[in-house]
Parts: sequence; C-alpha cells; structure tokens
Amino acid sequence: MAGLSLHKGWARAGAALLSVSLLLAPAAGVIGASDSKAKAAGPAASGWARQTAIKANSYAAYIEPHSNAPMPEREIVIEASSYSSAIGGDFAIKDNLEGMSGASLLTGESGTVQWTVDIPEEGLYQLALTYFPTEGKSSAIERELRIDGSLPFSEAQYLQFDRVWANEKDEVERDNQDNDLRPRQKEQPRWMEQPFEDPSGYEQEPYRFYFSKGVHRLSLTSGREPMAIRSLKLYQAPKPPSYEEAKAAYREGEGAGQPADVLLRVEGESAAAKSSPTLYPMTERSSPAVKPYSASKIRVNTIGGYNWRLPGEWIEWEVEVPETGLYQIAFKSQQNFVKGIYATRKLTIDGKVPFAEMETVPFRYKSGYRLDVMGGEDPYLFRLEQGKHVIRLQAVLGDFAPLIQSVEDSLYNLNAMYRQILMITGTKPDEFRDYRIERQIPNLLDVFGAESKRLKGIASELRKLSGQSSDQEALLNTMSRQLDEMIASPETIPRRLNAYKTNTGGLGTWVQQAREQPLEIDALYVASPGRRIPDTGSGFWPQLKHEAGTFMSSFFTDYNNIGNVSDGKQNRTVTVWIGSGRDQANTMKAMIDESFTPDSGISVNLKLVNMGTLLPATLSGEGPDVAMQIGNDLPVNFAMRRSAVDLTGFPDFEAAAKEFRDSAIVPYRYESGVYALPETQTFNMLFYRKDVLQELGLEVPQTWDDVQDLLSILSKNHMEFGLPVVAQANMQGVNIPPNSQYSTLLLQNGGSFYRDGGRQSDLDSRVGIETFKQWTEFYTDYKLEREYDFANRFRTGQMPIGITDYTMYNQLSVFAPEIRGQWGFVPVPGTLQQDGSIRRDTPASGSGVMMLREARDKDAAWQFMKWWTSAGIQAEFGREMEGLMGAAARYPTANIAALDSLPWPAQDYASLKEQFAEVRGVPEVPGGYFTGRHLFNAFYQTVVGGVEARESMMDYTEYIQDEIRTKRKEFGLP
Repeated sequence: MAGLSLHKGWARAGAALLSVSLLLAPAAGVIGASDSKAKAAGPAASGWARQTAIKANSYAAYIEPHSNAPMPEREIVIEASSYSSAIGGDFAIKDNLEGMSGASLLTGESGTVQWTVDIPEEGLYQLALTYFPTEGKSSAIERELRIDGSLPFSEAQYLQFDRVWANEKDEVERDNQDNDLRPRQKEQPRWMEQPFEDPSGYEQEPYRFYFSKGVHRLSLTSGREPMAIRSLKLYQAPKPPSYEEAKAAYREGEGAGQPADVLLRVEGESAAAKSSPTLYPMTERSSPAVKPYSASKIRVNTIGGYNWRLPGEWIEWEVEVPETGLYQIAFKSQQNFVKGIYATRKLTIDGKVPFAEMETVPFRYKSGYRLDVMGGEDPYLFRLEQGKHVIRLQAVLGDFAPLIQSVEDSLYNLNAMYRQILMITGTKPDEFRDYRIERQIPNLLDVFGAESKRLKGIASELRKLSGQSSDQEALLNTMSRQLDEMIASPETIPRRLNAYKTNTGGLGTWVQQAREQPLEIDALYVASPGRRIPDTGSGFWPQLKHEAGTFMSSFFTDYNNIGNVSDGKQNRTVTVWIGSGRDQANTMKAMIDESFTPDSGISVNLKLVNMGTLLPATLSGEGPDVAMQIGNDLPVNFAMRRSAVDLTGFPDFEAAAKEFRDSAIVPYRYESGVYALPETQTFNMLFYRKDVLQELGLEVPQTWDDVQDLLSILSKNHMEFGLPVVAQANMQGVNIPPNSQYSTLLLQNGGSFYRDGGRQSDLDSRVGIETFKQWTEFYTDYKLEREYDFANRFRTGQMPIGITDYTMYNQLSVFAPEIRGQWGFVPVPGTLQQDGSIRRDTPASGSGVMMLREARDKDAAWQFMKWWTSAGIQAEFGREMEGLMGAAARYPTANIAALDSLPWPAQDYASLKEQFAEVRGVPEVPGGYFTGRHLFNAFYQTVVGGVEARESMMDYTEYIQDEIRTKRKEFGLP
C-alpha cells in the first residue's frame, strides 16, 4: 500500500461530519404484528415487516429496485467444466470424481473461475451449486460471487458451503476409569447441492439475483478452502405446501394408511451427520432424564446444547420405518438456554421441508428435559415410505430474523452517529459548553427519533412472539428511552455520550446473543398415530436420587485425572501437567490415547492442575515429568535452578527445533542450552476499519512517520489510535514482559534488551534511550490512551486503527458481526531504512512445554514432547479446538507447518505470514523479570510524573543492572 494520503485526509476530514448522515435515511415506523395461533412446538408466525433505512450495497438495497421483476419458472444448468477463464489459483478438470458422472472442476483456496451463461428471459433467479468438499483445513468453504465483474451486494462476498462431519466410530469408547470418551469427529465428504443463501440467517429464502436477457458472466473467487464443482444452476426454489394441503395430498395418495403400535427411538448422540465438528455428542450430568445415565460416571448421552446455536448449523439422524404410512415426530429436548425468545429449527425429511409449518419450529424456554411433539396437542402427521429416511434439524432465526437484523441496522446507524458526535465533542466533552450538535449534524434528531421508534417496535414484537416480557426487551427499551431524552434535550447529548456508548456496546452484544439459539437433543421419536411416547423420566424423586448419587460419588472421584490413567507397572509412563481448560485437556488426552500411546508404547497420565503450584510441587519432589502451556519466562527460571532438562542433549533436538522459527526458541535459551519447545507463538498486527479510514480519506500507515501524520487527523476528528496497552500485571507476583510497543520500536531501531551475553541490560544505550523517548512521546505529545478496551472501541469506530495481538482477529470475527468486511489487518508500521526498505520487526510472546529434571524416564518424556509439538499433531489439535469451540478459539501454534494448515482466509493469512517472517524473540536472562517491571515504572515516571525520558530510563536501568548482577552471583554465573 502507499503511504498515508494527507492531501485527501485534510480535504475530507471536515466533510466527514456529513458523509455518514447523508447516507442514513430515517427508519420508518414499525408495522404491527398480526395475531397468529401458536401451537406448542408448532408454527410461530410474525407479522413484523422490516421497513428501515437500507444499508448501501446490502442485499436489501440490491433487491428493492427489482422487487417487481418476474421470476421465470425455468432451470438453467451451467457445467463447471465449461468455464471461460480461471486465474490466480490451482484448477483441474476430473472425470467421474467421487462417484459423480461427468467432468467436475477442482478449485483451490485461492483464484477466480468464470463462466458465461445466456439468459433467455429476464428476471430474478436463485442460484445453487453442486459441489464436493475436497480435503482442506476442516472449516466451512467460502466463495465470493460476482456477476458481470461486479459484486451484486456485500453479502455475496461471503457465501458459505458446508462440510459434512460424523462420529469417527460407531460405538462410544470408554477409558480405564469407566468414563465415556467424547467421540472424535471425522469429515465424511459427499456430493451436495446447496443454494446461495445468507450465512447469517437473516434472509429466510435463498438469495435472488437479477439477470437481464442476454449473455452474462458469473465468477466465483475462493476465499477459504478448496472444493470440486460439478455445476451451477439458475432456478426457482419450490415452496412447500401448507399442512392442510399436505394432509389433503396424503388422503389422495396411495398407501396413506395408519401403521399401528410403531415407536422408534433414535438417540440424539447417534446423529448420522452434522454440518460442523463442534456438533459432537455431549455429556449431560445434571439430569437423570437422559439415556444412557450414570450418577457417578461420564456418559455421552445428548447432542447440541450451546454448541448448536448459530444459524445454518444442522444435525441429521437416520431412521428406518417398518411400513409406509403416517407418523408423528417428536424430540426429547432441553431448551433452558435463552429466555424471552425461543430456539427455532427447520425440519426436513430426505432434504425437503414436508410442509410450510416445518420451516420455523419453535422450541420454547423451559427448565429441564421435555417432549416436543411436532404440532403440539394436535400432532402433525408425516407421510413416510417404508425404508430409511434422513431427518434434519437446522438452526434458523425464523420470526426473529427481521427483528435481529433491524437491531443490527440500528446499531450500525447509531455507531455512525456516535462517530460524528465524537468528531465534534471528543471523548471528554466540556459539560459547560453548548456544542449545538443538533445544528452541526444534519438529521441527527431525525435519525435518533427513527431509531427510537424502531427499537420500541422491536421490543413490542419480541413480547408478542415470546408471549411474555423478558430481559431481551430491557436493553432495547433503555436505548430508546435514552434517544427520546436526547431528542427532548439536545444540549444534554455531550453529557450522555458515555452512557450512549455503553448502551450501543450492549446493543452489539444483544445482536450477538440473540442470533444464538441453542438446543440440546436427547432423542428423536417416530411413532404411529395414537402410540404413546414415553415421558421424559424427570421429576422430584428421580432428581433427588440423582443429586444424592452425585454427592456420594464426589468423595471417590479424582477430577484432576483426564482419561486413561496408568499405574506405571505395565509400561513406560509420563506424567504431564496442563493448566488450560478441561475441554482442551480432554481433546489432548483423546489424541494421546489414539495415536501417541499405541505408536510409542508410552502411557501418559494427563493432569489438569493450577500451574501456580508447579514450582512448589517441583521443589517438594511431587512435580510432573512434563509441564505444558507454561509462560516464556518459566523455562529459564527453572533452568538456572537446575530444575529443567537441557533439550540439546538429545541427539535429534536440531531436527525437532527446525519445526519452529528461531524467534520461538529464543526465550528458552539459557547459557548454551535450550529448556523448552514452543507450543504457541503470538505477535502484534495492525487492525484498521476500512470504512472509517475511507470516510476520513486516509490510507493504512506504512511507517511510524505515517502514523504521526495520521494521529493529527484522528485527533482533529476526536478519534484514537491504539498502541499496545500499558498496564500492570493483573495478579500480584506475575511477571510483566517488556511492553510490546517499546520492544517493536527497539528492534526496528536495531537495539537489543541485553548486552555482553545477557550479563547487562542494554536499555541505557543510546538506542535504548532514544527508543524510550520515541515511545513515550506518543503519550506526552499525542495523548494516546494507556489502557482501553480495544474490541469495543474498534467496533464503534472510536478507535478505527490500532496495534494488538493477532488473536484479536478471532475475537472480532465472532464479537462484531455487524462490521464484517469493514475491517482488516496488516503488518505493523515499520521504520524506514537508509536503503528505502521498511523494517517491521515485532516481538513474540507465547507458551512452551518443558521437561522437569526429576522426570523418571527422560527419553519417554522427550518422545512425548516431540510428538506434541510436531506439525501434524499441532494442526490436528488446532482444528479440534476450533471445531470444539468455534472460530474464536483458533489455535496460535508456533509450529510453522501447522500454522499453514489452519483455516485462515487466504488473503488474511498472507498478511499474517508477511509479519511472521519479521517476528523476533525476546531473550530471558537471570533477573530479567525486572526489565518489564522497571520499564513500566520508567514509563509512568515520564508520562505521568513529567520526568525527562533519559533521566527516567537511566534511573530504572540501574535497578535492572543490580538485579541481574545479584541473580548471576546467586546462581554462580560469571
């Protein structure tokens, strides 16, 4: 990218006050809901009609001018192999691929393929893709659609196509403690036809695309993951009949008999397929109503739960019907997750919705397990032919879709207004000044009035849909009241700005949570009409017996041990401590028992412990053989106390170390040894809001000089630039690493933290002091914030650009759906060198795995460490964790090859890899814990205390030098 565009920035900064408001038309009023009869577990109809300000480039804006266009009842099939051009990726034509006759087109995770199609009749068409999910990185496939070279609407940039997952083994396995092991998920790819639809779930029907008569060009650009394409289809998706129409067809059809005394039960955990590896079978231990059940042992007995909450996720079960006829369908379920709204699912049988009422099946809130019969007290009947059928439940937003989307639109508008107010008042307005904001910002009060009316209407509609008042309405009413008060007293707007920001942040959280509709399934029932379906088996006495049983078993269960436990008598054993969550530990133990122990003959006792006990346990002789996920500072601290094993003593150490960048090894070097292998490695990236920078006419800064120029424009508009937070440790006694921003500047300026082989601090050198002065001037001259919540400020646009750990990408992907596509990340700004190049060094942080000196079988421990940090295992663990917990848990592995195989979007991963090449490690030395601590003290003495930068740095470096000398003397080092 080019450097900062100042001429555009100054020219447009003043106009930015008008740029957003001119795009925001006031939202129209709410149309009242029509009354509708709601049956238990039956249809839930809403009369809500979304009439709001339409976002530019959205699907709603695209479809509005074509609302009266014809919908031709014809089907046009485009053979994928007949493409007109393919550029920028790997493409190949394969005949008879995976059982599909004819030629298919293999597409990679990058590149664009284009087809030409002749449209015989103008109108709106829906699009569907017949595809096969080829082996990739285990995440959903993503493509961008363009028509005649243009993006029809913004949502077409992120079209998603599912993969198919199933339990790896048909039977649930148990460990030697008689606990069920969570079934691992394995991809089971198959050919599928999927329409181009909204992955966010707001649009209930597949997208419609307008084509004029004549020749058009369709192109698909790979965003993530490879796939094979057999064909594209332009068509009109059939609409399902109503239940009354379907029932009439049953009577007219042949064999619509009434099977007698048929009751089929399919366990929820026995699902045949699912759309995501996160939908693995669950363990329900709080209720005796589930099957199988145990008060003391872990049993896999349900599926779904909180993992099954996002629109588009589906689970399928197979059921064998003994004879043709009409059947009832019921689910033994639990929906105690969301109150005030209900979880909605779409039911299909053999890929088709049987009748319209099954497009939105509500599962209402109730504590505990209950029986949800489709149709409620007057059950719906489904005609099933003899033989095997596939019943699918898919998460949908149903009647809540337009409401949630409308709140999201409102949030977008309110955030835009917040930025405009901020440009005038700043973050700390003068409470005695009348800014006359309503005069400076056109349509401000109109927008506030429209959004207040909109939010009130949504709250009212929520109350009608749920049948009761709930906390779901509270925030909407609070926001609308505040907007009303601002309209009534515009002069109070500056004083209310903090509360306004808090409420809009809460509104964003509301949108995120409202889209989540969890549901847990214990069993699926298919029964003949009149056949009694067993009740849930819950009640006071069963629950009392359950509570008593779990209480008694707690005296005899060791909750620290994970999975199989070895006594060490039969074979070699390694004891490993891990300090992360139980989900991570369970996944790790499953991988150990499946591949490491069978291949090596070495058993592993994995224990979930508080890693704060590692040092005292080691000193008392009760420590583990291997400690995992430990901070970068611990290995050297253990090494200097002769409590860790030097890994360079193993003959194949160099081969193992080649799996990592040298920057990941640096913190674990001490004297001539290396005392840990890296597990994770993270570093900073520059995050920026594309839309806000465009409003201000700015480009992404490439150097720190560009940053300083940008700061003046942001300051003029009362916006902020985020440098890494300067904060104390959140717990007493925890090591404070050197601030990453100072480290970045120091490394880019050619400096280092230590000299003379780690015997002295180098922060008092000329480079160290000048870098400290450069760092503190960002706070003394530009008044940057020292501590802040980056995610929230970035979301609102108050801080449209900032530097933070790259794992923030995962959080923003989940936390801020309303700004998807409007932000990106790139390498950090650099320092311009004399040859014209830009040096972008930045420090790394992370965690490692260490072998303790008291390990009884060091060779076995080393075998385990090599296995765990190898590329294949790290990639598998990363995919398992993302499958288990979603994109927010993407694993920041230190292994180079493993990081390459994780499911990053291709364009974003290119930026990440570019920065990764310039990451540098920060060494750990005896007494080095004083470096971060006193760098922090020197910073505050200069920025808050007003002491000159050189004086502060010289004073506190003396403390660091003294501590290094003391520690080296204590441990007998020269």
